[in-house]
Amino acid sequence: MAKFLYVYHGSGKMPETEAEKKEVMDAWTGWFGSLGAAVVDGGNPVGMSKTVLPGGKVENNGGSNPTGGYSIIEAKDIDDAASKAKGCPILSAPNCSIEIAPIIEMSM
Repeated sequence: MAKFLYVYHGSGKMPETEAEKKEVMDAWTGWFGSLGAAVVDGGNPVGMSKTVLPGGKVENNGGSNPTGGYSIIEAKDIDDAASKAKGCPILSAPNCSIEIAPIIEMSM
């Protein structure tokens, strides 16, 4: 099995109440549970980013494609990885998406 990086783009409204937080966590826990052993690293949300451009210029623009978080999932190929992503809770939020890329193992 190959490993794939899921990069979650966009972000919905952050939960404010304990009930909302529980609902969000239950959705993610349920989805990860449905993936079983395919979840290599459930990942984490990330904060606002900066972009470092050639020449060292830094833009505080939230990133050229704002990232909300990441996970690492095992799948037989990129099509299988895309199929596994379809049940992700982030896809229920407006303007959110998942970018999927194979992780290329490098030996050092």
